[in-house]
Amino acid sequence: MSARLSRKGTCGEMPVARLLWQVAGQMLGSPPCGCWIATPPLRFLGTSPRQIPADANFHSALFSETDQPRVLITGGLGQLGVGLANLLRKRFGKDNVILSDIRKPPDHIFHSGPFIYSDILDYKNLREIVVNNRITWLFHYSALLSAVGEANVSLARAVNITGLHNILDVATEHNLRLFVPSTIGAFGPTSPRNPTPDLCVQRPRTIYGVSKVHAELMGEYYHHRYGLDFRCLRYPGIISADSQPGGGTTDYAVQIFHNALKNGKFECNLKPSTRLPMMYIDDCLRATLEVMEALPESLSMRTYNINAMSFTPEDLAQEVLKHVPEFQITYNVDSVRQAIADSWPMNFDDSNARKDWGWKHDFDLPELVTTMLNFHGSDTRVAQAN
Repeated sequence: MSARLSRKGTCGEMPVARLLWQVAGQMLGSPPCGCWIATPPLRFLGTSPRQIPADANFHSALFSETDQPRVLITGGLGQLGVGLANLLRKRFGKDNVILSDIRKPPDHIFHSGPFIYSDILDYKNLREIVVNNRITWLFHYSALLSAVGEANVSLARAVNITGLHNILDVATEHNLRLFVPSTIGAFGPTSPRNPTPDLCVQRPRTIYGVSKVHAELMGEYYHHRYGLDFRCLRYPGIISADSQPGGGTTDYAVQIFHNALKNGKFECNLKPSTRLPMMYIDDCLRATLEVMEALPESLSMRTYNINAMSFTPEDLAQEVLKHVPEFQITYNVDSVRQAIADSWPMNFDDSNARKDWGWKHDFDLPELVTTMLNFHGSDTRVAQAN
């Protein structure tokens, strides 16, 4: 709950921390308040004077836009977090990007840069991390994906919704730039499917999709109500060479490459004609950085579709056959995953992203298949030599 300090005057009731911010702002020369102000739903953790010392320094009030961002990535051991950390560390410096998760990282990740424990369901823990590390950008990747979420709805609800609320509150309180990914799963069977525009009917039928629609709307609400610098991309299915499938409906498009080189066979759990939008991970990570670096005035919206290609399992298998002639694909349809896929877009309209901040993908299907097979082929040859 938010604790509020009553104060007579035009500003009504204001959170203690917000009141202190306004006093500091007036000391720096900002105009006095003369109207109602939308105050963020800050969480007050007690009334001890030690919690807000009289000589407190509000460092973020003096933050310069020319400084390198201090970055926190939640859910960092998932499919995208490690790759994003590598990209951001090359751009902003290793020590400015902190990877976090509730799991113990492998040695190579632990030694590649700062890593800390972070539980998004623990608000106090999040707050301490942001304050102690002077975080200015937050990438929120903690989530249960579509198929896993359907198997454990209560856990998905806690992680994907309650955890998001904590992230929104922390980001608003500390004036962070916040990125939250969304998904093709944010659409449902009544959405236009080919193509799917940025703005249309969204009625998803999975807890994952419902939670992502909730994230989009809550983020945009916090932006308009409290000025939170919220940014969101709806990812298509993401294909990565150096990570294992994570429980999503589009996982077949990752697993097929492992199996093609391992034994020349693959059993697909979707129908051969199931068309879905896809993207190679390098394009996905670059798009994420580009939208975070975009000038606020260039963004006509806060949630964008992005796309690169759209294909079916049959299309992908035919492209793999060009490189692995002995490859065989069979189909054993999983009714749960097929129902999910049938409710998702077949193709994304990402014209707004291309117009507003210059989004452009690099990888089409032939480049994707060549890259994935080269990566896994080199791993296979090393394993065989060993």
